[in-house]
Amino acid sequence: MKNLRTLRTVITTVLVLAMSSLGLSAASAAGTTAARCTGPSATAAPATRAAGRPVTVWLAGDSTMANPGSAPCPTGWGSQFDALFNGDVTVRNQAVGGRSIQTWLYEGNVSSTKGPDGECRLTSSTYSARWQAMLDASTGMKAGDYLFIQFGINDSSSTCPRHVGPARYRHLMTMMAQAALARGAHPVLLTPVAALTCSGSTATRNRGFVGETVATGSATGAPVVDLQALSVSLYNTLRFCPHNGDFALGPVGAFFCNDRTHFETHGAQRIAGLVAGDLRRQNLPLAAYLK
Repeated sequence: MKNLRTLRTVITTVLVLAMSSLGLSAASAAGTTAARCTGPSATAAPATRAAGRPVTVWLAGDSTMANPGSAPCPTGWGSQFDALFNGDVTVRNQAVGGRSIQTWLYEGNVSSTKGPDGECRLTSSTYSARWQAMLDASTGMKAGDYLFIQFGINDSSSTCPRHVGPARYRHLMTMMAQAALARGAHPVLLTPVAALTCSGSTATRNRGFVGETVATGSATGAPVVDLQALSVSLYNTLRFCPHNGDFALGPVGAFFCNDRTHFETHGAQRIAGLVAGDLRRQNLPLAAYLK
């Protein structure tokens, strides 16, 4: 009997140990499964938190980007950009009508004469107040901000002070992009938005400095939004060509001012949407803030 009791004790102990081992394995498996299930969420959490940080988007450009004046037309697409983001984004639109990249940077210090290099002479290397404000260490661009740069329309003028040559254009755009990078901000370069010109029933490209913008992006690592190509594609999708030139009625008149270069509010909204859509297409971090 004693031996039988001993045998029963041994068997019971073995069963308990086996069940404990199974329990530990199950717990380990459950832990592993839980880790696998929570892994992506843990990875995604920093991105979610990052999207909650306040970000300022600075805009530098010409009238096609600028805020409207007292008249409803023109309205630059930059004035409609803020509405596409959540409350964590503030858009600071510093675009100014009539400016080339050089007159925007050196307001009042670009002369009406060209130097031996064919470029408009600078009377002073002092930056404009708007660019100095962006560079201000306390109130200007900070780490995590964005700087959108879009010129190339007025720059094509043959006369000073607007005229800017291709090499000079690349130099100035590179300088602006590098200034943003030095402050931990992210430059985004845009080719100039197209005006509406038609070849029969097809809208065509009509702006320069596209290659220079793309080359600057390659040199600095900054993403490029080819707004010229995007806008022409939109005009063709909307079948704006051919048109009869009557801007009082019709979809072309609702989109453009009478010059077919600047935008009514509706047109500005559509162009801003193109820029936002390309942020998503390129999967830029700023796209996480879009509504």
